[in-house]
Amino acid sequence: MAGFLVGLAPAVAGTPDQISPSMIAPAAKKPGNIKGGESIRVEPDQAHQLTVITVKESPFQSHKSAIGQIAFNDDLSAPVLPQFPGRVVKLRAKVGDEVKAGDPLVEIDSPEILQPQNDFIAAVAALNKAKAQYNLAQTVEARQKLLFDGKATPLKEVQLAEAQLAVAENDLRSAETAVDAARSKLRVSGKTDSEIDALQKNGIVSRTSVIPAPVSGTVIARKVGPGQYVRTDMPDPLFVIADLSSMWLKAYVPENDAPAIRVGQEVDVRVMALPEGVFKARIVAVGASSDPITHRVMVRSEVPNPDSILKADMFASFRINTGSPVSSPSVPVESVIRHGDEAAVWVEQEPLVFKRRLVTLGLEREDGIQISAGLRPGERILSRGAIFVDNEWRQ
Repeated sequence: MAGFLVGLAPAVAGTPDQISPSMIAPAAKKPGNIKGGESIRVEPDQAHQLTVITVKESPFQSHKSAIGQIAFNDDLSAPVLPQFPGRVVKLRAKVGDEVKAGDPLVEIDSPEILQPQNDFIAAVAALNKAKAQYNLAQTVEARQKLLFDGKATPLKEVQLAEAQLAVAENDLRSAETAVDAARSKLRVSGKTDSEIDALQKNGIVSRTSVIPAPVSGTVIARKVGPGQYVRTDMPDPLFVIADLSSMWLKAYVPENDAPAIRVGQEVDVRVMALPEGVFKARIVAVGASSDPITHRVMVRSEVPNPDSILKADMFASFRINTGSPVSSPSVPVESVIRHGDEAAVWVEQEPLVFKRRLVTLGLEREDGIQISAGLRPGERILSRGAIFVDNEWRQ
């Protein structure tokens, strides 16, 4: 039996849901027709309800994907620990504050800070004494040389003065090293250079120690309060400071996908809370082991975050391209009719006549589906309205 159906004309405005069963008349199926070989004709006055497109070839590239969470970049984060035990006198920073390296975070009253200050004062005194001895040795050595040149003293006196000058010079260098070491200890304890200079000048010690920020960034955690007694063996840091210009995405991929993932590969990151954008990232680490329960491998990517729009613990997904791009026919998602394990498209045979054809699907992306077999570039297929034509054909 010959098939009747609906005709095909250039597509114009209209929507698929305007097509009614009366618009399309399925052709009678010939006995013995192979599955997928049936056709249908469109009525000319209803053709404007459909859209016909030309199949084009597009590059498709295989990819792997996984879901994970945004996290702080540990390579740009620094915990702040107390160098001396003591009681918190004053808090200078809170969570969310932007700080620079050296900015005060907390003041602590600690008797143990007195000893480094005393050591510094003693080192400064030793340095002053060494400078005086060196200056004296220089004077003696110069005088002995003048006397020797005037034949007023023996050579051994000159040699003795030179030896004493060498000893004084070594003592001076040792004293300078000791002062630098004592100064460094005071810096670690929270003393600023201006406070150390004042201590060197006045010799007045203080029980209060200020803990400074070790790096510039944002205070992302604080585990200390006013009046709290802190110890050097506390399990948690007093503060954590992080540079939020870069974040991590920790994702877990199936172990059978792990061999295709390498450090340095670029990935596209989508954040569920920020669906309007795609973030470019780079893989910085691939886990050395697979989880024995989930059989997944942790993959860590570094995501630039210049506007600090990414927040820790946001859910995100990443997609990484693998292999080389392959050019294949590409069709819109709405052109493909799925029924069970089958996938088909409606191909234009002649004006107003379409034929159902089974196809093999490949990769799928937002702008289309790859057709691995069953369709050639240049052929014309139904796009808008394909599902309604298929429904009428099945009735």
